[in-house]
Amino acid sequence: MIEIFLASLLLGSLAGLSAGLFGIGGGVLVVPFLSWLFKAHQFEAEQIMLMAVATALASALFTSAASVHTHFRLGNIVWPRVLRLAPALFIGAAGGAVLAEYISADVLRKLFIAYLFYTSAHMALPKKAVTKPGKLPGGFDYPIGLVIGSLSAILGIGGGSMNVPYLAHAGLPMKNAVATSSACALPIAFSAAASYIFLGWQNVLLPPDSIGYVYLPAFLGITVTGVCTAPVGARLAHRLPAQQLKRYFAVILLLIALKMLS
Repeated sequence: MIEIFLASLLLGSLAGLSAGLFGIGGGVLVVPFLSWLFKAHQFEAEQIMLMAVATALASALFTSAASVHTHFRLGNIVWPRVLRLAPALFIGAAGGAVLAEYISADVLRKLFIAYLFYTSAHMALPKKAVTKPGKLPGGFDYPIGLVIGSLSAILGIGGGSMNVPYLAHAGLPMKNAVATSSACALPIAFSAAASYIFLGWQNVLLPPDSIGYVYLPAFLGITVTGVCTAPVGARLAHRLPAQQLKRYFAVILLLIALKMLS
Protein backbone atom coordinates (compact mmCIF):
# COMPACT_ATOMS: atom_id res chain seq x y z
CA MET A 1 0.00 0.00 0.00
CA ILE A 2 1.51 3.32 -1.14
CA GLU A 3 0.62 5.23 2.07
CA ILE A 4 2.48 2.71 4.23
CA PHE A 5 5.47 2.73 1.87
CA LEU A 6 5.75 6.53 2.01
CA ALA A 7 5.36 6.59 5.80
CA SER A 8 8.01 3.85 6.04
CA LEU A 9 10.49 5.98 4.11
CA LEU A 10 10.29 8.57 6.89
CA LEU A 11 10.29 5.88 9.56
CA GLY A 12 13.39 4.27 8.08
CA SER A 13 15.27 7.55 8.03
CA LEU A 14 14.46 8.17 11.71
CA ALA A 15 15.35 4.59 12.67
CA GLY A 16 18.64 4.79 10.78
CA LEU A 17 19.58 8.08 12.41
CA SER A 18 18.76 6.79 15.89
CA ALA A 19 20.75 3.61 15.26
CA GLY A 20 23.78 5.61 14.15
CA LEU A 21 23.50 8.23 16.89
CA PHE A 22 22.78 6.02 19.87
CA GLY A 23 24.06 2.58 18.88
CA ILE A 24 20.67 0.91 19.36
CA GLY A 25 18.63 -0.98 16.80
CA GLY A 26 15.91 0.85 14.92
CA GLY A 27 13.37 -1.68 16.17
CA VAL A 28 12.53 0.52 19.16
CA LEU A 29 10.98 2.96 16.68
CA VAL A 30 10.02 0.65 13.83
CA VAL A 31 7.91 -1.86 15.79
CA PRO A 32 5.57 0.60 17.54
CA PHE A 33 5.09 2.87 14.53
CA LEU A 34 4.44 -0.05 12.19
CA SER A 35 1.92 -1.44 14.65
CA TRP A 36 0.07 1.89 14.54
CA LEU A 37 0.28 2.06 10.74
CA PHE A 38 -1.03 -1.48 10.35
CA LYS A 39 -3.83 -0.83 12.83
CA ALA A 40 -4.83 2.36 10.98
CA HIS A 41 -5.09 0.34 7.75
CA GLN A 42 -7.27 -2.25 9.50
CA PHE A 43 -4.93 -5.21 9.30
CA GLU A 44 -6.00 -8.30 11.22
CA ALA A 45 -5.57 -7.39 14.91
CA GLU A 46 -3.90 -10.67 15.97
CA GLN A 47 -1.33 -10.36 13.17
CA ILE A 48 -0.29 -6.73 13.67
CA MET A 49 2.49 -7.17 16.26
CA LEU A 50 3.93 -10.22 14.53
CA MET A 51 4.02 -8.34 11.22
CA ALA A 52 5.62 -5.28 12.84
CA VAL A 53 8.28 -7.42 14.54
CA ALA A 54 9.00 -9.50 11.43
CA THR A 55 9.22 -6.47 9.15
CA ALA A 56 11.52 -4.66 11.60
CA LEU A 57 13.87 -7.66 11.72
CA ALA A 58 13.91 -8.09 7.94
CA SER A 59 14.88 -4.44 7.45
CA ALA A 60 17.43 -4.68 10.28
CA LEU A 61 19.31 -7.28 8.25
CA PHE A 62 20.29 -4.63 5.70
CA THR A 63 20.85 -1.72 8.07
CA SER A 64 23.01 -3.98 10.26
CA ALA A 65 25.02 -5.05 7.22
CA ALA A 66 25.79 -1.40 6.47
CA SER A 67 26.89 -0.89 10.07
CA VAL A 68 29.06 -4.03 10.01
CA HIS A 69 30.79 -2.80 6.86
CA THR A 70 31.77 0.43 8.63
CA HIS A 71 33.03 -1.38 11.74
CA PHE A 72 34.88 -3.91 9.59
CA ARG A 73 36.78 -1.14 7.83
CA LEU A 74 37.73 0.30 11.22
CA GLY A 75 38.95 -3.13 12.38
CA ASN A 76 36.90 -3.10 15.59
CA ILE A 77 35.01 -6.40 15.22
CA VAL A 78 36.31 -9.31 17.31
CA TRP A 79 35.47 -12.09 14.86
CA PRO A 80 36.32 -15.10 17.08
CA ARG A 81 33.66 -13.89 19.54
CA VAL A 82 31.16 -13.40 16.71
CA LEU A 83 31.78 -16.94 15.47
CA ARG A 84 31.24 -18.37 18.96
CA LEU A 85 28.02 -16.44 19.52
CA ALA A 86 26.53 -16.71 16.01
CA PRO A 87 25.25 -20.33 16.13
CA ALA A 88 23.45 -19.79 19.44
CA LEU A 89 22.04 -16.44 18.29
CA PHE A 90 20.83 -18.05 15.06
CA ILE A 91 19.13 -20.98 16.82
CA GLY A 92 17.73 -18.75 19.57
CA ALA A 93 16.23 -16.33 17.03
CA ALA A 94 14.52 -19.14 15.14
CA GLY A 95 13.12 -20.52 18.39
CA GLY A 96 11.99 -17.05 19.46
CA ALA A 97 10.06 -16.57 16.21
CA VAL A 98 8.29 -19.90 16.70
CA LEU A 99 7.47 -18.98 20.29
CA ALA A 100 6.16 -15.54 19.28
CA GLU A 101 3.47 -17.20 17.14
CA TYR A 102 2.03 -18.74 20.31
CA ILE A 103 2.05 -15.45 22.24
CA SER A 104 -1.13 -13.40 22.00
CA ALA A 105 -0.91 -9.99 20.34
CA ASP A 106 -1.74 -8.26 23.63
CA VAL A 107 1.00 -10.08 25.56
CA LEU A 108 3.49 -9.40 22.76
CA ARG A 109 2.58 -5.71 22.88
CA LYS A 110 3.07 -5.61 26.67
CA LEU A 111 6.45 -7.33 26.38
CA PHE A 112 7.56 -4.68 23.90
CA ILE A 113 6.28 -1.90 26.17
CA ALA A 114 8.33 -3.35 29.04
CA TYR A 115 11.39 -3.35 26.77
CA LEU A 116 10.75 0.31 25.86
CA PHE A 117 10.60 1.26 29.55
CA TYR A 118 13.86 -0.60 30.18
CA THR A 119 15.63 1.01 27.21
CA SER A 120 14.36 4.47 28.13
CA ALA A 121 15.63 4.12 31.71
CA HIS A 122 18.95 2.68 30.53
CA MET A 123 19.53 5.65 28.20
CA ALA A 124 18.38 8.31 30.68
CA LEU A 125 20.38 7.21 33.71
CA PRO A 126 24.04 8.27 33.96
CA LYS A 127 26.50 5.50 33.18
CA LYS A 128 28.79 4.28 35.90
CA ALA A 129 32.42 4.08 34.98
CA VAL A 130 33.64 0.54 34.48
CA THR A 131 36.81 0.11 36.51
CA LYS A 132 37.64 -3.43 35.49
CA PRO A 133 35.47 -5.57 33.19
CA GLY A 134 35.00 -9.21 33.96
CA LYS A 135 36.50 -12.08 32.04
CA LEU A 136 33.65 -14.44 31.33
CA PRO A 137 34.81 -17.65 29.62
CA GLY A 138 33.65 -18.38 26.09
CA GLY A 139 31.46 -21.22 27.36
CA PHE A 140 28.90 -18.63 28.44
CA ASP A 141 28.42 -17.55 24.83
CA TYR A 142 26.12 -20.44 23.91
CA PRO A 143 23.46 -20.14 26.66
CA ILE A 144 23.62 -16.34 26.62
CA GLY A 145 23.36 -16.36 22.83
CA LEU A 146 20.25 -18.54 22.95
CA VAL A 147 18.54 -16.13 25.35
CA ILE A 148 19.55 -13.00 23.45
CA GLY A 149 18.53 -14.50 20.10
CA SER A 150 15.15 -15.61 21.42
CA LEU A 151 14.28 -12.29 23.07
CA SER A 152 15.46 -10.33 20.02
CA ALA A 153 13.23 -12.34 17.69
CA ILE A 154 10.22 -11.89 19.96
CA LEU A 155 10.74 -8.14 20.37
CA GLY A 156 11.91 -7.32 16.83
CA ILE A 157 15.33 -5.95 17.81
CA GLY A 158 18.92 -6.66 16.81
CA GLY A 159 20.00 -7.57 20.32
CA GLY A 160 22.46 -4.70 20.80
CA SER A 161 20.97 -3.61 24.13
CA MET A 162 21.80 -7.09 25.48
CA ASN A 163 24.88 -8.03 23.45
CA VAL A 164 26.88 -4.89 24.21
CA PRO A 165 26.68 -5.17 28.03
CA TYR A 166 27.45 -8.89 27.87
CA LEU A 167 30.47 -8.43 25.61
CA ALA A 168 31.76 -5.51 27.68
CA HIS A 169 31.44 -7.56 30.86
CA ALA A 170 33.21 -10.41 29.08
CA GLY A 171 36.27 -8.19 28.75
CA LEU A 172 35.93 -6.44 25.38
CA PRO A 173 36.66 -2.69 25.24
CA MET A 174 33.46 -0.75 24.59
CA LYS A 175 34.27 0.16 20.97
CA ASN A 176 34.92 -3.53 20.23
CA ALA A 177 31.79 -4.60 22.12
CA VAL A 178 29.64 -2.24 20.03
CA ALA A 179 31.28 -3.32 16.77
CA THR A 180 31.08 -7.02 17.62
CA SER A 181 27.45 -6.61 18.66
CA SER A 182 26.63 -5.09 15.26
CA ALA A 183 28.01 -8.23 13.59
CA CYS A 184 26.03 -10.42 16.00
CA ALA A 185 22.84 -8.70 14.81
CA LEU A 186 23.19 -10.33 11.38
CA PRO A 187 22.51 -13.98 12.42
CA ILE A 188 19.65 -12.76 14.64
CA ALA A 189 17.98 -10.72 11.90
CA PHE A 190 18.50 -13.34 9.18
CA SER A 191 17.29 -16.28 11.23
CA ALA A 192 14.30 -14.48 12.73
CA ALA A 193 13.20 -12.87 9.44
CA ALA A 194 13.49 -16.18 7.55
CA SER A 195 11.55 -17.94 10.31
CA TYR A 196 8.76 -15.35 10.26
CA ILE A 197 8.52 -15.65 6.48
CA PHE A 198 8.27 -19.43 6.72
CA LEU A 199 5.79 -19.39 9.62
CA GLY A 200 3.42 -16.97 7.90
CA TRP A 201 3.81 -18.32 4.37
CA GLN A 202 0.31 -19.83 4.12
CA ASN A 203 -1.48 -17.54 6.57
CA VAL A 204 -4.62 -16.38 4.73
CA LEU A 205 -5.22 -13.55 7.22
CA LEU A 206 -2.15 -11.62 6.05
CA PRO A 207 -2.48 -8.80 3.47
CA PRO A 208 -1.60 -9.53 -0.18
CA ASP A 209 1.68 -7.59 -0.20
CA SER A 210 3.23 -9.81 2.47
CA ILE A 211 5.89 -12.50 2.30
CA GLY A 212 5.00 -14.48 5.38
CA TYR A 213 4.76 -11.99 8.23
CA VAL A 214 7.05 -9.48 6.47
CA TYR A 215 5.03 -6.65 4.89
CA LEU A 216 6.92 -5.69 1.73
CA PRO A 217 5.93 -2.00 1.27
CA ALA A 218 7.05 -1.20 4.82
CA PHE A 219 10.18 -3.35 4.52
CA LEU A 220 11.26 -1.63 1.30
CA GLY A 221 10.62 1.88 2.62
CA ILE A 222 12.49 1.32 5.88
CA THR A 223 15.42 -0.38 4.18
CA VAL A 224 15.93 2.26 1.47
CA THR A 225 16.21 5.19 3.88
CA GLY A 226 17.58 3.32 6.90
CA VAL A 227 20.68 2.13 5.04
CA CYS A 228 21.34 5.71 3.91
CA THR A 229 20.80 7.51 7.22
CA ALA A 230 22.55 5.12 9.63
CA PRO A 231 26.04 6.27 8.51
CA VAL A 232 24.87 9.90 8.81
CA GLY A 233 23.79 9.26 12.39
CA ALA A 234 27.15 7.65 13.15
CA ARG A 235 29.00 10.71 11.87
CA LEU A 236 26.73 13.08 13.81
CA ALA A 237 27.43 11.11 16.99
CA HIS A 238 30.98 12.46 16.96
CA ARG A 239 29.84 16.08 16.65
CA LEU A 240 26.71 16.33 18.82
CA PRO A 241 26.35 16.08 22.62
CA ALA A 242 25.60 12.37 22.69
CA GLN A 243 24.63 11.99 26.36
CA GLN A 244 22.21 14.93 26.25
CA LEU A 245 20.64 13.60 23.05
CA LYS A 246 20.27 10.18 24.66
CA ARG A 247 18.20 11.71 27.44
CA TYR A 248 15.94 13.42 24.91
CA PHE A 249 15.56 10.16 23.03
CA ALA A 250 14.81 8.36 26.30
CA VAL A 251 11.87 10.74 26.82
CA ILE A 252 10.62 9.94 23.31
CA LEU A 253 10.79 6.21 24.03
CA LEU A 254 8.93 6.75 27.30
CA LEU A 255 6.16 8.63 25.47
CA ILE A 256 5.95 5.85 22.87
CA ALA A 257 5.63 3.26 25.64
CA LEU A 258 2.88 5.27 27.35
CA LYS A 259 1.08 5.67 24.01
CA MET A 260 1.23 1.91 23.44
CA LEU A 261 -0.29 1.38 26.89
CA SER A 262 -3.36 3.43 26.00
